[in-house]
Amino acid sequence: MKPIKMLDLQGQRERIQDELRLEMQEVLDSAAFVKGKKVVEFQENLQRYLQVKHVIPVGNGTDALLISLLALGLEKGDEVITTPFTFVSTVEVIVRLGLIPVFVDVCPDTYCIDVNKIESAITSKTKAIVPVHLFGQNADMSAILSLAKKYNLYVLEDACQSIGAEYRFENGNKQFSGCIGDVGCLSFFPSKNLGAFGDGGAILTNNDALSEKARCLANHGMTERYVYEMVGMNSRLDSLQAAVLNVKLRYLQGYTTKRQWTASLYDKAFSSSEYITIPKKQACSEHVYNQYTIQLHPSKNRDVFRKQLEEKGIPTMIYYPIPLHLQSAYSNGRYKEGSFPVSERLARQVLSLPIHTEMDEEQIDYITTTILSLL
Repeated sequence: MKPIKMLDLQGQRERIQDELRLEMQEVLDSAAFVKGKKVVEFQENLQRYLQVKHVIPVGNGTDALLISLLALGLEKGDEVITTPFTFVSTVEVIVRLGLIPVFVDVCPDTYCIDVNKIESAITSKTKAIVPVHLFGQNADMSAILSLAKKYNLYVLEDACQSIGAEYRFENGNKQFSGCIGDVGCLSFFPSKNLGAFGDGGAILTNNDALSEKARCLANHGMTERYVYEMVGMNSRLDSLQAAVLNVKLRYLQGYTTKRQWTASLYDKAFSSSEYITIPKKQACSEHVYNQYTIQLHPSKNRDVFRKQLEEKGIPTMIYYPIPLHLQSAYSNGRYKEGSFPVSERLARQVLSLPIHTEMDEEQIDYITTTILSLL
């Protein structure tokens, strides 16, 4: 059996390296390293894939979130509802702009924002909801859109971990993650399902005015060369990263299918274990498994268990060990330990297992057998 990796980017690259070399060589030959034609090609290819009107490539997922909030025109002191059980970028950009993060707990089985708790968090200062499609599955967007319409709120989707996950509405319509609300954000960090060879991100929207404003903000606030109508920033996807992403986008559906296959074998192995809670799949959403995250029974010591798995050659990760409302950088006295019991419990009990495009059945069988034996 080949060694098990938490993420095998080398193996993934080897399968497509000839295509990668050709695409990257075109960039080298053109010397158009910034705003080259490969960026335009990727933008258009991603628009077609996601069936969204506008894609604005930017420097990274954090910039995508920041620029999206700026484009929505939120002002200092406005409140933004989101979850404390997420990567820091979701809340970092809110605070950076002088906005107030208002936290809502997550569902104990999907890890996404609990829509039943959103309405009670809405005040006269609330201007937006930022659902996080955590680990690769959409939050309950139908309910979120309904609340947004009722209270005249923006919906900014943090889809950095969920590219390609379809959301299914009750009427049969389908939309891809990040393309459902007013604006959505993607990350192309190397560990993502569609990962670059460095940083990268994108803003998604079907709104023409938002697209124009976001594109302007990402380019120094420039409307035409050396004409600035707003204070912007410099955030762009470089041509080499776009070339890599152009190749990988051709394989994204296959990558998703492989991750889903791996998850199905995990589900089958662990579904009857009293010591493991597997991630729930919602009927309304496809799951693309950027992470496969289980919950250990409270009687099990997670740190000890991780060490045992490491000794057996099985890597694991914890996403996320401390909810954001308990982080010193975001502790404002509004919340305390116990404010969000589900997020706090998950932070103590979740464990993410290897899931990537290069895993084989022998590795998965070894992982599942070893875990069940140790438990």
